[in-house]
Amino acid sequence: MRVILSLLLGFVGFFPIASTASEPPVLLILGDSLSAGYGMDREKSWVSLLETRLRESGYSYRILNSSISGDTSQGGLARIPRLLDRYQPEIVIIELGANDGLRGINPDITRDNMTSMIQQSQAIGARVLLAGIKLPPNYGSDYLEKFESIYEDLANEFDTLLVPFFMDGVALRPDLLQADTIHPNEAGQPVLLDNVWKVLEPALSR
Repeated sequence: MRVILSLLLGFVGFFPIASTASEPPVLLILGDSLSAGYGMDREKSWVSLLETRLRESGYSYRILNSSISGDTSQGGLARIPRLLDRYQPEIVIIELGANDGLRGINPDITRDNMTSMIQQSQAIGARVLLAGIKLPPNYGSDYLEKFESIYEDLANEFDTLLVPFFMDGVALRPDLLQADTIHPNEAGQPVLLDNVWKVLEPALSR
Protein backbone atom coordinates (compact mmCIF):
# COMPACT_ATOMS: atom_id res chain seq x y z
CA MET A 1 0.00 0.00 0.00
CA ARG A 2 2.85 2.35 0.87
CA VAL A 3 4.48 1.63 -2.48
CA ILE A 4 1.27 2.44 -4.37
CA LEU A 5 0.82 5.70 -2.41
CA SER A 6 4.40 6.72 -3.12
CA LEU A 7 3.92 6.05 -6.81
CA LEU A 8 0.74 8.10 -6.87
CA LEU A 9 2.37 11.03 -5.11
CA GLY A 10 5.31 10.87 -7.45
CA PHE A 11 2.98 10.79 -10.46
CA VAL A 12 1.07 13.85 -9.27
CA GLY A 13 4.33 15.66 -8.82
CA PHE A 14 4.87 15.72 -12.57
CA PHE A 15 1.97 18.18 -12.99
CA PRO A 16 2.34 21.87 -12.08
CA ILE A 17 -0.01 23.22 -9.47
CA ALA A 18 -2.42 25.77 -10.97
CA SER A 19 -1.90 29.31 -9.76
CA THR A 20 -4.61 30.57 -7.46
CA ALA A 21 -3.81 34.19 -8.22
CA SER A 22 -6.59 35.69 -10.33
CA GLU A 23 -5.57 37.66 -13.38
CA PRO A 24 -7.19 41.04 -14.08
CA PRO A 25 -10.23 40.96 -16.39
CA VAL A 26 -9.68 41.90 -20.01
CA LEU A 27 -11.23 44.95 -21.64
CA LEU A 28 -11.17 44.43 -25.40
CA ILE A 29 -11.33 47.40 -27.76
CA LEU A 30 -12.23 46.55 -31.33
CA GLY A 31 -11.87 49.71 -33.37
CA ASP A 32 -10.43 51.54 -36.34
CA SER A 33 -8.01 54.47 -36.70
CA LEU A 34 -9.93 56.51 -34.10
CA SER A 35 -8.80 54.01 -31.47
CA ALA A 36 -5.53 52.89 -33.06
CA GLY A 37 -3.74 56.17 -32.34
CA TYR A 38 -3.55 57.16 -35.99
CA GLY A 39 -1.09 59.98 -36.69
CA MET A 40 0.33 60.18 -33.17
CA ASP A 41 2.32 58.44 -30.52
CA ARG A 42 0.07 55.64 -29.25
CA GLU A 43 0.86 56.65 -25.69
CA LYS A 44 -1.12 59.84 -26.37
CA SER A 45 -4.23 58.03 -27.66
CA TRP A 46 -7.46 57.85 -25.70
CA VAL A 47 -6.92 54.11 -25.18
CA SER A 48 -3.64 54.72 -23.39
CA LEU A 49 -5.28 57.50 -21.40
CA LEU A 50 -8.02 55.03 -20.45
CA GLU A 51 -5.42 52.61 -19.14
CA THR A 52 -4.00 55.35 -16.93
CA ARG A 53 -7.42 56.44 -15.68
CA LEU A 54 -8.40 52.89 -14.83
CA ARG A 55 -5.25 52.45 -12.78
CA GLU A 56 -5.57 55.79 -11.02
CA SER A 57 -9.24 55.07 -10.25
CA GLY A 58 -8.40 51.75 -8.64
CA TYR A 59 -9.64 49.42 -11.38
CA SER A 60 -7.57 46.41 -12.39
CA TYR A 61 -8.21 45.75 -16.05
CA ARG A 62 -5.93 44.53 -18.78
CA ILE A 63 -6.64 46.50 -21.95
CA LEU A 64 -6.34 44.66 -25.22
CA ASN A 65 -6.47 47.20 -28.03
CA SER A 66 -7.27 45.36 -31.24
CA SER A 67 -7.86 48.46 -33.36
CA ILE A 68 -6.65 48.72 -36.95
CA SER A 69 -6.61 51.88 -39.06
CA GLY A 70 -9.00 51.57 -41.97
CA ASP A 71 -10.87 48.64 -40.46
CA THR A 72 -14.55 48.08 -41.18
CA SER A 73 -17.28 46.19 -39.36
CA GLN A 74 -16.57 43.26 -41.68
CA GLY A 75 -12.94 43.22 -40.56
CA GLY A 76 -13.99 43.35 -36.93
CA LEU A 77 -16.42 40.50 -37.46
CA ALA A 78 -13.65 38.39 -39.00
CA ARG A 79 -11.30 39.00 -36.08
CA ILE A 80 -13.58 38.86 -33.06
CA PRO A 81 -14.10 35.08 -32.72
CA ARG A 82 -10.40 34.44 -32.12
CA LEU A 83 -10.10 37.38 -29.74
CA LEU A 84 -13.08 36.30 -27.67
CA ASP A 85 -11.93 32.71 -27.52
CA ARG A 86 -8.36 33.55 -26.56
CA TYR A 87 -8.85 36.41 -24.11
CA GLN A 88 -12.38 35.91 -22.71
CA PRO A 89 -12.91 39.67 -22.14
CA GLU A 90 -15.24 40.98 -19.47
CA ILE A 91 -16.01 44.11 -21.51
CA VAL A 92 -15.93 44.63 -25.28
CA ILE A 93 -15.88 48.14 -26.73
CA ILE A 94 -16.89 48.16 -30.40
CA GLU A 95 -15.77 51.34 -32.13
CA LEU A 96 -16.37 50.45 -35.75
CA GLY A 97 -18.55 51.58 -38.63
CA ALA A 98 -16.98 54.88 -39.61
CA ASN A 99 -15.15 53.35 -42.58
CA ASP A 100 -18.29 51.48 -43.60
CA GLY A 101 -20.12 54.78 -43.82
CA LEU A 102 -17.32 56.66 -45.56
CA ARG A 103 -17.17 53.92 -48.19
CA GLY A 104 -20.93 53.95 -48.68
CA ILE A 105 -21.40 50.34 -47.60
CA ASN A 106 -25.04 49.28 -47.31
CA PRO A 107 -26.09 50.08 -43.71
CA ASP A 108 -27.92 46.75 -43.55
CA ILE A 109 -24.57 44.97 -43.94
CA THR A 110 -23.02 47.08 -41.21
CA ARG A 111 -26.00 46.40 -38.94
CA ASP A 112 -25.71 42.64 -39.51
CA ASN A 113 -21.98 42.68 -38.80
CA MET A 114 -22.45 44.69 -35.62
CA THR A 115 -25.28 42.43 -34.51
CA SER A 116 -23.09 39.36 -34.87
CA MET A 117 -20.22 40.95 -32.94
CA ILE A 118 -22.57 41.87 -30.10
CA GLN A 119 -24.14 38.43 -29.98
CA GLN A 120 -20.79 36.65 -29.98
CA SER A 121 -19.51 38.90 -27.19
CA GLN A 122 -22.60 38.44 -25.05
CA ALA A 123 -22.50 34.69 -25.62
CA ILE A 124 -19.31 34.50 -23.53
CA GLY A 125 -20.78 36.80 -20.88
CA ALA A 126 -19.04 40.02 -21.94
CA ARG A 127 -20.66 43.43 -21.47
CA VAL A 128 -20.67 45.39 -24.75
CA LEU A 129 -20.22 49.13 -25.25
CA LEU A 130 -21.03 50.59 -28.66
CA ALA A 131 -19.28 53.79 -29.73
CA GLY A 132 -21.67 55.55 -32.08
CA ILE A 133 -20.52 57.25 -35.26
CA LYS A 134 -22.04 60.05 -37.31
CA LEU A 135 -21.24 60.96 -40.91
CA PRO A 136 -20.90 64.23 -42.83
CA PRO A 137 -24.19 65.55 -44.27
CA ASN A 138 -23.10 65.08 -47.90
CA TYR A 139 -24.07 61.39 -47.75
CA GLY A 140 -27.75 62.25 -47.98
CA SER A 141 -30.48 62.15 -45.39
CA ASP A 142 -31.75 58.65 -46.24
CA TYR A 143 -28.33 57.04 -45.94
CA LEU A 144 -27.48 59.00 -42.81
CA GLU A 145 -30.70 58.02 -41.10
CA LYS A 146 -30.22 54.32 -41.84
CA PHE A 147 -26.57 54.36 -40.82
CA GLU A 148 -26.72 56.46 -37.68
CA SER A 149 -29.73 54.61 -36.31
CA ILE A 150 -27.72 51.38 -36.16
CA TYR A 151 -26.06 52.12 -32.83
CA GLU A 152 -29.09 53.21 -30.84
CA ASP A 153 -31.26 50.46 -32.31
CA LEU A 154 -28.76 47.74 -31.44
CA ALA A 155 -28.09 49.18 -27.99
CA ASN A 156 -31.83 49.00 -27.25
CA GLU A 157 -32.28 45.56 -28.79
CA PHE A 158 -29.33 43.93 -27.02
CA ASP A 159 -29.15 46.08 -23.89
CA THR A 160 -25.61 47.28 -24.53
CA LEU A 161 -23.89 50.37 -23.22
CA LEU A 162 -23.92 53.22 -25.73
CA VAL A 163 -21.84 56.29 -26.41
CA PRO A 164 -24.27 58.05 -28.79
CA PHE A 165 -21.54 59.94 -30.65
CA PHE A 166 -17.96 58.92 -29.99
CA MET A 167 -16.55 62.11 -31.60
CA ASP A 168 -18.84 64.45 -29.66
CA GLY A 169 -16.99 67.64 -28.77
CA VAL A 170 -14.19 66.85 -31.23
CA ALA A 171 -15.79 66.73 -34.68
CA LEU A 172 -15.85 70.11 -36.44
CA ARG A 173 -13.26 71.45 -33.98
CA PRO A 174 -10.14 72.30 -36.05
CA ASP A 175 -8.10 72.76 -32.88
CA LEU A 176 -8.84 69.15 -31.88
CA LEU A 177 -8.37 67.57 -35.32
CA GLN A 178 -5.38 66.63 -37.40
CA ALA A 179 -4.68 68.33 -40.72
CA ASP A 180 -6.97 65.86 -42.53
CA THR A 181 -9.91 67.31 -40.48
CA ILE A 182 -11.04 63.73 -39.80
CA HIS A 183 -8.81 62.23 -37.13
CA PRO A 184 -8.54 63.72 -33.64
CA ASN A 185 -5.15 65.09 -32.64
CA GLU A 186 -3.50 64.68 -29.24
CA ALA A 187 -5.56 67.51 -27.77
CA GLY A 188 -8.75 65.72 -28.77
CA GLN A 189 -7.90 62.42 -27.10
CA PRO A 190 -8.95 63.40 -23.55
CA VAL A 191 -12.36 64.43 -24.92
CA LEU A 192 -12.79 61.00 -26.52
CA LEU A 193 -11.80 59.39 -23.25
CA ASP A 194 -14.39 61.41 -21.32
CA ASN A 195 -17.09 60.44 -23.84
CA VAL A 196 -16.36 56.78 -23.20
CA TRP A 197 -15.62 57.01 -19.48
CA LYS A 198 -18.95 58.48 -18.40
CA VAL A 199 -20.71 55.47 -19.95
CA LEU A 200 -18.11 52.82 -19.17
CA GLU A 201 -17.22 53.61 -15.56
CA PRO A 202 -20.57 52.58 -14.01
CA ALA A 203 -20.18 49.14 -15.59
CA LEU A 204 -16.68 48.46 -14.24
CA SER A 205 -15.98 46.01 -11.46
CA ARG A 206 -13.27 46.27 -8.82
